[in-house]
Amino acid sequence: MSGRILSKNVPYLCGQVSAMLGNTSIFVKIICLVVFFCYFLSFSETAVITLSVTPGYFNPPHFWIWTALTHCFLEIHFWEVLVDIFTMLLVGKLIEPLWGALEMVTFFFIINSGVAVLCAIFYYILYMFTFNTQLLFDVHIHGLSGYLAGVSMAVKQIMPDLILFRTPLGKITNRNIPLLVFGLTFIMWAIGMVEGSYCTMFGTGLVISWTYLRFYQVHNNGTRGDMADSFAFATLFPNVVQPPLSILSNLIFSLAVKCRICRKPVRRYDVGAPTGITISIPGAESQDSERRRQIALRALSERLSKNDASGSQWPSMEEPEKSSSPTSISVESGSIPATPSPSPHGAPQPEQPAQKPAQESLI
Repeated sequence: MSGRILSKNVPYLCGQVSAMLGNTSIFVKIICLVVFFCYFLSFSETAVITLSVTPGYFNPPHFWIWTALTHCFLEIHFWEVLVDIFTMLLVGKLIEPLWGALEMVTFFFIINSGVAVLCAIFYYILYMFTFNTQLLFDVHIHGLSGYLAGVSMAVKQIMPDLILFRTPLGKITNRNIPLLVFGLTFIMWAIGMVEGSYCTMFGTGLVISWTYLRFYQVHNNGTRGDMADSFAFATLFPNVVQPPLSILSNLIFSLAVKCRICRKPVRRYDVGAPTGITISIPGAESQDSERRRQIALRALSERLSKNDASGSQWPSMEEPEKSSSPTSISVESGSIPATPSPSPHGAPQPEQPAQKPAQESLI
């Protein structure tokens, strides 16, 4: 029975996937195809070692630097391949129209290469404390787990207040997705669905993507980063722990500014503002306005869809033609009687019959 249902739904699913792929860019199509075909290389142990980031081989003296670019295309579970393809399609629909193809490609390679470097350093530090050689040669870093974290962070930045579903404990919005999925990776690791490196990659992907989007991403108006308060690092966590995390993150940011890793935002003061002194931070206004624009467009599309569903029609803007009297002009508030023309030789003007006021016309 289940096989019959599956055989009926497979052509439909294939048609939907092909339709979604047809509306995406060439970069999304290439990534999906490469991830799909590289899955079959996971059955070869030599291919896994060659394409994955192995901390013992990535760091000196071996220095397999090419694995920083190849590890993201290799998955060893087919359900991970499906998740990766779905995520790439989501990126092509939501993020690419806003960022552009070049920025999306830049974001892809920055996140994946950064995840490879940080994960190799992380496991090397663990080896320094434990002297466990399995951390260097038995751990293989591969897949798009870090990029999935980056996509969740980008969605949080673009549509932070979109409500996904409601629970008895409160609303779940895009602000909560990065931390919730990060916790979900530990649950999947505990039940054996993924390896421990999957959690490490997702965590480092969150850090790298937030740092890039917060300080380094170049926008169309020439500004860098997103310094809005709604995208602060503490907003990734529940409201209860945000105050202490804000203090800690501010200290780390001050240290990074002193080390010239990050730039201190320049605040501009408008003394001549009609409502008093206003302060503007580069990068914050543009991103906030973009979020407001997206919310307005979404509300407008929902309103139009409701109107189409209910079959309502727009009122006609054309008024029926009315015969105009030569002695009166119809206006919104009534009628204006015509002024009688003077008669020659002072002859008495015949008395005009009283004109009935024209009915008030509404626009």
